[in-house]
Amino acid sequence: MSLIASDHFRIIVGLGKSGMSLVRFLARQGVRFAVVDTRANPPELGTLREQFPQVEVRCGDLDVEFLCRASELLVSPGIALATPALQEAASRGVKLSGDIELFARNAKAPIIAITGSNAKSTVTTLVGEMAQAAGKKVAVGGNLGTPALDLLSDDVELYVMELSSFQLETTDQLNAQVATCLNISEDHMDRYSGLPAYHLAKHRIFRGAKQVVVNRDDALSRPLIADQVPCWSFGLGKPDFQRFGLIEEQGEKYLGFKFDRLMPVRELKIRGAHNQSNALAALALGHAAGLPMQVMLDTLKEFPGLAHRCQWVGERNEVGYYDDSKATNVGAALAAIEGLGADIQGKLVLIAGGDGKGADFSALRQPVARFCRAVVLLGRDAERLAQALGDAVPLIQVKTLAQAVQRSAELAEPGDAVLLSPACASLDMFKNFEERGRLFSQAVEALN
Repeated sequence: MSLIASDHFRIIVGLGKSGMSLVRFLARQGVRFAVVDTRANPPELGTLREQFPQVEVRCGDLDVEFLCRASELLVSPGIALATPALQEAASRGVKLSGDIELFARNAKAPIIAITGSNAKSTVTTLVGEMAQAAGKKVAVGGNLGTPALDLLSDDVELYVMELSSFQLETTDQLNAQVATCLNISEDHMDRYSGLPAYHLAKHRIFRGAKQVVVNRDDALSRPLIADQVPCWSFGLGKPDFQRFGLIEEQGEKYLGFKFDRLMPVRELKIRGAHNQSNALAALALGHAAGLPMQVMLDTLKEFPGLAHRCQWVGERNEVGYYDDSKATNVGAALAAIEGLGADIQGKLVLIAGGDGKGADFSALRQPVARFCRAVVLLGRDAERLAQALGDAVPLIQVKTLAQAVQRSAELAEPGDAVLLSPACASLDMFKNFEERGRLFSQAVEALN
């Protein structure tokens, strides 16, 4: 039985992927609703008109009076809650909500909920594969892949959900079986007033959580929770009671839990310290959810990582090339530079730049000086990056990604790695980060 009342009028704000999932869900529930979008031709408009011709849809500037006819506005993640028309409607008593709130109200199976500035897609996918290997009927999605409401099914035994800060802003009570915020670093500063506001949005994931998983290496990941809520942790230091970590014995590193070695780090297919942290996070989440340890370790040994996330794409003249196009913020680029930089014999030639989303690039200077031979810059914020990096290493500015790969190949020496880890969004030059990564791989293939 749905927990949604059918006697209230709702308006979906935004007709993208999640907006269309809301349309399907409300239509199944028999709820009265309409759709609005600020764009003249939103992405799913054709689909809506074909499949749900009876639904009223209004495109263009938001009409406050129309919005106030609803009891609840279901706001898509891409639309800021600070939008004046939404704020005006809220001030008149209209509830602002979203797809994840509806998902949480209607999901019958336990939820593993994962957020963070970086690595959430990798950890979400990994936990999903662990659950599947354990024989669970698992549904994986949210901010990654399938929208949450499209996953709802009585057959599902476990939901593994990647959630963004935008989705969590409109979520009151997630009530997850296990929740984690993997890390916090500056991101989307063009939408938030500062890091504290972004941090607050991320931490809504812990509302009603039955267990939490904390990153010991990131104090901002630790929630304010009652003492009786079980808390597991992961980090690159030594493990302990309820702690996952690294154990070093006779020059060999192992993933560990409590005081036990679980598996040698060298058996992981995903490389770098940041991926060791991701593996430990996945183990902590899976353990909290009751997944068998050996099944999880077997999954880890086979997991190749995700496309565009520090993914090895080839080798030329004893130089490795890595696609980390998903590094759309400073924290993600830091993780790749430090993780891969410490894991290779030579130095990195870093390709960076794009739309910095208002971020502060200064944190990159020290690790770049330590791990990089040179940095090749491109995109809208190339000059801002150059100012932040200063004289840490030689800096080269280019116009295209193909030029960046060619110059990097000329700069790299045997034993080095060329790393595309932009620390910026891609939309100033590319359709999305996937296209940026594909074009990087093509440019690597085209090298002599």
